Amino acid sequence: MAQPETTHFGYQKVPAAEKAGKVAGVFDSVASKYDVMNDLMSLGVHRLWKRFAIELSGVRAGDRVLDLAGGTGDLTRRLLPRLGVKGRVVLSDINASMLREGRRRLVDEGLVGSIAYVQCDAEQLPFPDQSFDCITIGFGLRNVTQQSRALAAMYRALKPGGRAIVLEFSHPVVPGLKPAYDLYSFAALPVLGKLVADDAASYRYLAESIRMHPNQETLLRMMAEAGFERCQYFNLSGGIVAVHRGYKF
Repeated sequence: MAQPETTHFGYQKVPAAEKAGKVAGVFDSVASKYDVMNDLMSLGVHRLWKRFAIELSGVRAGDRVLDLAGGTGDLTRRLLPRLGVKGRVVLSDINASMLREGRRRLVDEGLVGSIAYVQCDAEQLPFPDQSFDCITIGFGLRNVTQQSRALAAMYRALKPGGRAIVLEFSHPVVPGLKPAYDLYSFAALPVLGKLVADDAASYRYLAESIRMHPNQETLLRMMAEAGFERCQYFNLSGGIVAVHRGYKF
């Protein structure tokens, strides 16, 4: 009898069919504290990472953009001023709690025009071919069960000339940074998660999922295999985070 397909949930090996549910449990738990924790964990530097990713996106007035795994809407919020009155952002996430939190925050800020909200799986995007000028995914790709399928779905949904922006935790490249980063990730993050979000386990998963995510060069190859051209990446904060960009021609 064939063995069920497996994948990683942090350091655990689990049946592939179970990962999405386990990831959903993590984000259901932390949705209301997600933005506060981002500020605390990164000392606010995540705002600079996101600003850099938006600069690389090259979006302009009138573009249609998909903010994939967009959660609480941080990238959507930054994209909107660039799109003008004729542009549009689709904020999507597989997790209803995160999408609901994102919509609440954006509405509270008065950002009610030019945004659509869609709950969907990054591996099976419910959009026609060639729908978007740009697709962004910020800190979400490592949570996808089949990352290659998600990249292929992004490629399909992009217009010719469109580009994908993948902002994700990556692998430190500065000598001596990794031991300090590991100590912080596995000792401090779960404690912080317990104190602020009352959930140490979800932030332990966060640290583990980062280590299991493909490194910069591997993700670059995966994007090329999905069809993207002129692929490149930019290390931020010594490689703790990287932004990958690829084009569809």
